[in-house]
Formats: sequence, structure tokens, C-alpha cells
Amino acid sequence: MSNEALTMRGPVHGTKDAKRVAIGSGVGAVIETYDFIGFGTAAALYFGTAFFPGGDPLTGTLAAFATLGVGFAARPLGGIIGGHLGDRIGRKPVLVSSLILMGLATFAIGLLPTYAQVGLLAPALLVTVRVIQGLAFGAEWGGAILMSYEHAPWKQKGKYTGIVQAGFPVGLLLANLVFLFSVHLGNEWAWRVPFLASIILVAVGLIIRSKVPESPVFEDVKEHGDIVKSPIVEVIRDDWRNIVRGIGLRIAETAGYAVSVTYMISYLHNSGLADKTQTLVALCIASGIGIFATMAWGRLTDKVGRRPVYIASTAFAVLFGVPMFLLVNTGLFLFIIATIVISYAVCQNSLAGAQGAWFPELFQAKTRSTGASLAYQISAMVSGFTPFITTLLFVALGWVGPALLFSLYGAIGLWAALATRETWGPRERRLAAEAAATTKPAKVTA
Repeated sequence: MSNEALTMRGPVHGTKDAKRVAIGSGVGAVIETYDFIGFGTAAALYFGTAFFPGGDPLTGTLAAFATLGVGFAARPLGGIIGGHLGDRIGRKPVLVSSLILMGLATFAIGLLPTYAQVGLLAPALLVTVRVIQGLAFGAEWGGAILMSYEHAPWKQKGKYTGIVQAGFPVGLLLANLVFLFSVHLGNEWAWRVPFLASIILVAVGLIIRSKVPESPVFEDVKEHGDIVKSPIVEVIRDDWRNIVRGIGLRIAETAGYAVSVTYMISYLHNSGLADKTQTLVALCIASGIGIFATMAWGRLTDKVGRRPVYIASTAFAVLFGVPMFLLVNTGLFLFIIATIVISYAVCQNSLAGAQGAWFPELFQAKTRSTGASLAYQISAMVSGFTPFITTLLFVALGWVGPALLFSLYGAIGLWAALATRETWGPRERRLAAEAAATTKPAKVTA
């Protein structure tokens, strides 16, 4: 690692707008997570009946989870498009356009007719807007995380990207709070209101994001004439190994979440272990803790490196699969809360907190948006269909099937962490400290 390589991380002390950019990117992450994750909650609790009615509730749940997976399957294409545009025209345009697209698609879900009203057209429309959601969400992460990363100080990349990553538990919390309120409305309004209400968040997010300045690293790449004509071709040719490793790293986090949270909602409800209100309360507690946990994990990576945090967390996930289900199977609400909190704040938030800085550092600045987005979003195809696969495993093996799948995802992440180079080890931290000591920081604007 050299000082020259470190300069591709942006200004040593960050830009004067670093905090504003991180908050602006994080607000967008809140909104898009509210929209995207809210669909998962609705799929687990409502969509099986509203869009896929039938005599067997399990069949409806499977169909709803399959629709959930379609959105995840579309995310890699969104990541490719967003990554390409981020490397070609800048990070900021991707931030704004993805937010608009996500907001319109989510609002449309709240207006969709049900199966009882229009028959097969209802699930067809649901799948269509879900695909649009997936494209928008796929484009979102790369732009948001790189804007924060490239504005942040070298020594605090984990801290600032952790703010963006914390937007996801904030969005999860908001979505579940709204569903917790709307469950008392009954009938269709229980799931329509959360989607219709999202338009307010979108308007606020657009105002904030419109004032965020472009990435200094992209401006440098543009100024030096290093804009790549076909970023995806170059990054696959030169950095395909890092893309594969990134997919493995990401699977442990996002597919693990699909088992321990998305599927767990359905499992608790269908098994009679908790009602809808109790499940949503547990998720609200976990996501509230997750906001602070994600930022704390991000800051920890600035002190000890990205890799150690990932290795420890994925190793824990491997061991936690069976105990996770044993705890919730007691039916004790306190154990259910504790289990969801542990699986979210430790097994998921720690990995998300490390990814924000680690993924951008694995790729060159000129193809960073495409490379990081590909690694991050391709894994979504696995996680998107995980609740569907997990439900089938439960039918075949009982709760042991989902438990072992969770541990398997942890093992994949552990392998990837061991196989991926450290980008913020002792040497990098020493070089950054030396550079910071000899460079004057930028004046922060109010």
C-alpha cells in the first residue's frame, strides 16, 4: 500500500461537506430501505392473502416470498446501470434518480388493486412494481456509499460510511412502526397506508439530496481524463476476484438477514409463537438498537481494520443458527426479542458497518462504483429468494432446515473474509496518520 494509492480515497482530512454528504446519503438510504424492506414485511403478513389467495396459507406465503425475490433479482441490473452511470457521469445523478424511481414505485404499491378486485392482473402489477423497486434499490447503494466514502477523512471512512449504513435500520424501524400503527386499521388499509405514506419521505429526501455536492474522487478522475468507457467490462476483467469475494461477504449479511428477520416474521406468525403486533414490536426494538450498532461497528473498523470485524461476526453466525431457533421456539416473548436483536445487531449490523468502507477500498476509483455495486447487488439474488427457499426447507426438515441455512450463509461469509485482503491494516493506518499530520484540514462549513 502506498500514499499514492491512499490518495484515491479522497482528501486526507475529508472535504468540508463530509458530514453533510454522509447525512444526505443516509437519509436516502432510510427512505429506500423503508420502501424496499416494507415490502418484505407486507409480503410476510399480508400479500399472501391480498394477491395470492387460496385454501392453503403456506401456498400464499410462498407466492408472496417469490414476488419479494423478484425485486432482489432485479437489483444486480440496477447495480450495473447505477454503477455504470456513477463511473461515467458521477455519483450524485444516480442518487437523485434512484430515489425518484423508488418513491414512485412504492407509492404505486399502495394503489394496487387486489386479487379479489381484478384477478390475475393484481399479482402481475405487484411483480412489475417490485421489479422497478429492485432496479432503483440496486442503483442506490453504490452512489450513496461512495459519496460518503469519498468525502470522508481517511482515518474515519468506517465512521462516515457507517452513518449511511445506519440508514437501513432507520428505514426498517420507520417501516415497522408504520406497520405497527396500520395493523389496527384493518382490511386493506393495514398494508396500503405504509406504502402511500412513503411519498412524504421521498419529498424530504429529494430536497436534502439535491444539495449534496459531487464526489471529489470522481471529479479528480474526470479532470485527469480517466473516465472509463465501459466500467463493467474493465472491472470484470481486472477485478473479478474481488467481485466474487464481495458477493460472498455480502451473502452472509443480506441472506442471513433474510432468514433471521424476513423469514422469521412469517415463522413466528404461522407457528403461533407470536402475533403480528408482538413480531413488529420485536423488529422495532431490534432496528432501533441496530441504528447505533451499525455506526459503532463502522467506527470499530477504523480502529482494528475491516477484516477482523467480519471474521469474528461471521464465525459467530455459523454457531448461532440452531440456538437462534431454539430460543424463539420457547415462545417466550423476551427470548424472541433477544434473538432478533442479536441476529440483527450482531450478525447483520456488524457486517453492514464493515462493508461501507471495505467494499469501495477493494476497487480502483475509476471503476469503483461499478465494482462495489456488482459485488453488493449480485448477492441480492440469493438473499431475495432465501425466504422462499427457507419456507421449503421448513416443510422438508422443520426448523432445523432454516437454522442450518443461516449457519451456511455465515460460513460463506467467513470463507470470503478469510480470502479477502485487508484494506485498512496497521500499515494503512500508519500511512494515513503520517499524511494527516502533514496536511492541513479543510475548513468545515456550517
